[in-house]
Amino acid sequence: MQQNKTLKEVADYLGGTVRGDETVRVLGLAPLETAGPDTVTFLANPKYAAKVAQTKAGAVLMAPGGESYGHNVIEVANPYLGFAKLLTLFYTVPHPPLGVLPESNVGTGVQLGEGISIYPGACVGNNVAIGDRTVIHSCAVIYEGAVIGDDCVVHANAVIRERCRLGNRVIIQPGAVIGSDGFGYAPDGRGYYPIPQIGIVVLEDDVEVGANTTIDRAALEATLIKKGAKLDNLVQIAHNCQIGRDCMIVSQVGISGSTTVGDHVTLAGQVGIAGHLTIGDNVMVGAKSGVPNSLAANAGYSGYPLQPHKEWLKSMAVVANLPALKKTVNALEKRIAELEEQLKK
Repeated sequence: MQQNKTLKEVADYLGGTVRGDETVRVLGLAPLETAGPDTVTFLANPKYAAKVAQTKAGAVLMAPGGESYGHNVIEVANPYLGFAKLLTLFYTVPHPPLGVLPESNVGTGVQLGEGISIYPGACVGNNVAIGDRTVIHSCAVIYEGAVIGDDCVVHANAVIRERCRLGNRVIIQPGAVIGSDGFGYAPDGRGYYPIPQIGIVVLEDDVEVGANTTIDRAALEATLIKKGAKLDNLVQIAHNCQIGRDCMIVSQVGISGSTTVGDHVTLAGQVGIAGHLTIGDNVMVGAKSGVPNSLAANAGYSGYPLQPHKEWLKSMAVVANLPALKKTVNALEKRIAELEEQLKK
C-alpha cells in the first residue's frame, strides 16, 4: 500500500523543518521536471536551483535558506541523503516471510531463523546457519557450513562457498561469488602446483556486494570485508585482502592478494592495486589508476604511473598541448642547428 504523508510527517522523519504549509499530503518522489502536487522533489545540486521556479511539486527538499520560488520547502542539511531516505520511506516494502518454499533444496543440520524466505531453486547445504528475516532467492547456492546473519538478502545465482560468514544486513547481488578459491600456485619446475585455499571470507555487518563481484577465500585464515563497505558490480578482491570500514569500491576494480585497504577509502572504476600493499585511511584513487606501491592516508591519487591527484591534473593539462609543444620543440631544434652552423662559420 502506497504511503500518504503530510509534509510535517516527512520532515519529522528526516529530522528537518517545513517552510510553508506542513499539512499538504504527498505520495512519493519525482524529479523537478515531472513532479506534481502530490509528490516531493529534491534539489541536491545548486546548479539546478533555477528549475525550482518551474516545478509543480507539492514540496521541494533542499538545504536551509534556498530560494523557494513560492513552493513549500522541507529543509534538511543533506538533501541527497534525504532523497535516499524518502525512497526508503515511500517505496521500500518489507519482505513477507514465506518460509522454505517448495522446490528449494535444504540440507540436513540447517539452522533457520524466524521469518526467513528460501525461494524455489535455491540450494542450502548441510550445517548452514541462516539468521532471522533473511531471504535466499532462486538459484542461489549456499555451501556447507556457511553462516548468514539476520536481515540479509542473497539474490539469484549468487554463491556463498563453504564456511564463509556473513554478518547482519548483508546484501549479495545476483551472480556474486563469495569464497571462490584464491589464485595460488607454487611452481614445481615444470608447471604450477595448486595451493589449497583452506581459509574463508568474512563479510561484516551492512556490507553490500554487487552483481558478478568475486571475493576469494584466504589461503589460511580470512579475507575480510569490514562493516559498511560497499562493492560495486564486477569487482575482484583476491585472497587474504582486508577491506576497511565504509569503503566505496567502484566497478571493475581489482585488488591483488594480501593487500590491506584502510577505512573510508574510495577506489574509482577500473583501479588496479598490486599485492601485499597498504592503502591508508581516507584515500581516494581516481578511475583507471594503477597502484604499484603503498599509499599514505588522507590523500588523493590518480593516473598511471600513480601520482598525487593535483599533480596528475597538471600533467593532463600538459598532455592536451603535446602536439603544439612538439612543433615548437622541432622549430627550436632547427633554429639552434642553424645558429650553431653560423657560429662555426
